[in-house]
This record gives sequence, structure tokens and C-alpha cells, in this order.
Amino acid sequence: MSSIASSPNLENRFYQNGLVRRIDRWLNVMPHSPLVVEIASDHVAAARWGSSRGHLESCALEALQLGSVMPSPVEINVTQPDAVRSALRAVFARVPDRGTPLVLLVPDPVVRVFILSFDSLPRRADEALPLLRWRLKKSVPFDVEETVISWMRQAGPQGNLEVVAAIARKGIIREYEEIIESLGGRVSVVLSSTLSTLPLLEERGATLLVRVCGKTMTTVVVRGSSLCVYRATEMPAEAGLLDTQAVLDEIFPAIAYYQDTWGAVVDRVRLAGFGEKESAFLDVLEQELKVSVAPLAAVEGTRDLTPPAADLFHQDLGALVGWAMNGGA
Repeated sequence: MSSIASSPNLENRFYQNGLVRRIDRWLNVMPHSPLVVEIASDHVAAARWGSSRGHLESCALEALQLGSVMPSPVEINVTQPDAVRSALRAVFARVPDRGTPLVLLVPDPVVRVFILSFDSLPRRADEALPLLRWRLKKSVPFDVEETVISWMRQAGPQGNLEVVAAIARKGIIREYEEIIESLGGRVSVVLSSTLSTLPLLEERGATLLVRVCGKTMTTVVVRGSSLCVYRATEMPAEAGLLDTQAVLDEIFPAIAYYQDTWGAVVDRVRLAGFGEKESAFLDVLEQELKVSVAPLAAVEGTRDLTPPAADLFHQDLGALVGWAMNGGA
């Protein structure tokens, strides 16, 4: 665990940007770096955003060899560090860091997200953290004392207090950070890729986001200022090989939970990461759910993007855009 000891501020830096600007500005007092880097199971990518909103200065994408990164909340993730380092070196050649700190997006399975009900929670972090660790102790497959946790308060369906908590193992976060540091980069913010994507969603009503990256499908429901549902599931295949029933079987429980808990229906669905099968899934989901279903690229918040920035959606790099929409620029 010496690698963790070498990063004394890790607890403070984890999720420093927060979840979504409108979702209670989760830890909104941290740096908003214009440089964002994503390490996924099949690629690494980087984008540098300009001073004007939605203006993309530069971007690069490099594919990863199969098995180079194997996302997991408990096991070693970066199984081929030299391959990841080589891909990152190529990305940084086109999107240099210029000595500024960067935002690091990690795969969804690395981070577990929970929505917890509380009668009350101390405002002081040093008093709230032990209580959160105690609540999460039986819900995660690792020792909660060896984790980093970030949280925010929100209003529940009855106006009650809820806490959205994100938790990850320190050692796994350090795997990703150390790869960046080995190339001279400095990580100031760590965020999972879907949480980075959420600022793109519409603010009115309830929106269901279904996002696939590698074999992970993450299903999220956001209603106004509240995160209502968050599920990240390992699917039997990547998006191009999934059948519609497998996707529906994963979506329906999330929708049912939202309807039962909040007493309302989902107003719209947004899809990301489905590649060439996107149109087929759009049609099927619209027929089954009887609501508007559209690609993530079609959300209202993307209208101000420059053409190069909008093109990132076609490369399944919406998480990089989400960071910019969350004040990253």
C-alpha cells in the first residue's frame, strides 16, 4: 500500500468536480481543468477545451489492445501498463498537458455509487465519513477503510434527506493515476466516465440514460436535481453483440424502481455507446417504453457545441463533452 501513502491528498482529490452542476453542485469548489483524459477498457482519449463554452481546442483517441485494462472494483485493472502508457504517450503528443493538472475519467466498474436514506448526516466531513463507511460496509466487496469516498446531499422522493455516495478502492485509483504520472502528468480530479456524462442530460422531468462502454452498461435516472437510479452491470457482450431483450431486461428494473419510488414515469431516454446498432435500439425502446428515445448527441445542451466537439459523440467520447458542460472549460 506504499503507492497510496505517496498520495496523501487522494481523499481530497477524488471526485473533486462533483456529479452534475445542478445535482447539488457536488463538491463544486474544486478546479475545473480544461484538459480531460479518459482511460477505458478499449481506448484512451484526451480533449483540451477552450475558454469559450463548447469550444474544442484539440482531441486524440487511441485504441487499446484487448485486455490492457480490465475494469473491476476489486482486482488489478491496468494489466498491461506498457500498452496503456504507449497509447497515452501518443494521445499526449497531440493533446499536450502544458504542465497543467488534468481530469482523469476511469471506467464505471471502478466506482460504486449508492443512494442512501438518512434521517440526518453531520455537516462536518470528519463526522460524516465514519457514518458513511459504516453504512457502506456490507454493500461493497472490499474493506471500506481502504477506500476513498465522496458524497453529496439531495432531496429524496418525499423531500427526505438522501446521500449519493461514490466509493472506490484507493489502490485501484492509484493504478490509473500512476500511469498518468509516469508520463509527467498531474491528476487533480478523478471521476467515473458516466458521472462525467450526466451534465449533458436535460434538466426538466426525468431522463433515463443508458450508456454502454465495453461490456459495462450503466443505467441512470436523473430527475431535476436528484439522482434517482444508478446501476452499472457487466453484460454478456459488447454493444454490437447485445440483443435487444438483454438490454430491456436490464432497463426495466431501473424504470420500475424509479416509478415505485418516485411515483412518476420516465419522460425520455438517451442512449450512448451502442455504435452501429443504435438505430435498432432506438426503435425497439421507443416502442416498448412509449417515450421519446434519442441518442445522447441529440440532447438540448449540445446545441452550442462547435462541429469538432459535436463529432466526439460519433466516437463514443460523450464523457469528454460532459466534463466541458460541467464547467470543465
